[in-house]
Amino acid sequence: MKTCFIFNPHSGRQRRNARLLPLLREFIAGQRLEAEILTTEAPGHATILARRAVAAGCARVVAVGGDGTMNEVAQALVRTPAALVLVPCGSGNGLARHLGLPTSPPEALALLARGDAGIAIVDTGTAAGLPFFNAMGLGLDAEVSRRFNQLETRGLPAYARTALAAFRAQAPEACTISDGSRQESREILLITVANSEQYGNGARIAPGARVDDGLLDLVAVGPVGMAGAAILALRLFTGRIDGSAGVRRWRGSRFLITRSAPGLIHTDGEPHPAAAAFEVAVLPRSLRVVVPAASARFLELGAEALPASAARQEVVTFALKI
Repeated sequence: MKTCFIFNPHSGRQRRNARLLPLLREFIAGQRLEAEILTTEAPGHATILARRAVAAGCARVVAVGGDGTMNEVAQALVRTPAALVLVPCGSGNGLARHLGLPTSPPEALALLARGDAGIAIVDTGTAAGLPFFNAMGLGLDAEVSRRFNQLETRGLPAYARTALAAFRAQAPEACTISDGSRQESREILLITVANSEQYGNGARIAPGARVDDGLLDLVAVGPVGMAGAAILALRLFTGRIDGSAGVRRWRGSRFLITRSAPGLIHTDGEPHPAAAAFEVAVLPRSLRVVVPAASARFLELGAEALPASAARQEVVTFALKI
């Protein structure tokens, strides 16, 4: 069984990532694995390497990094036989947390080594033709992503400071949302379309959302003042944002979002320019992901058990992203 590890040393906090490459090398040595280390040369190269890995017959492709690394790797695996393995070491790790994966790299590697896991077949999404796996968004969501990606220091405190500064500068915009059977126009502060239930760090924007139901959850938040924003933030981290004043939630397989002018969107935290009108759609059961056996609710639609000896049978390729 061949596996490709794709490693991004710039995800999350640098102090922790400085130890990741030695940790991975120790893992290879400890499991007596044959390994080759590759280096990416530019953003997006992880996708190229993952596609090559799939073409070479790799059954497991491991993304070692944050949500951006996860996105780059996963988009090469959609509708292929290869399974995504997450070793989360970013700032939010939203999809990993939703799936019940360890957020400590040593524990995530231990899961792979033990073979104490199964394969869940999950939904994925596209927004303006761009793939996403955890969430996409516009308005304040996209502006926070743009600012956060420019920071040298990451983590929840840095994210909170960035979100506050962006909130103070963000003006509401008029949007029309359609799911094909109904249409609604409203002033919004942000729109998030979620595949999982959370952004990351326990911030649940779509409580109860599932990655295997063939649907996406659209959450539109209307304009609020500073006091209202504080209440929403509290509800976000306590999983009670549903029912909040000014919050509208839709569930569907396809949405058309129209605003007055082109602007930013983000996909899994990466900002991109997009047209004034764009479509968001789900691709049901299109990605295979290795999850702990304890995450049984994601294995209901059919899963494969990984043999306990799998890790010792693998030929491993590492990809180092710079």
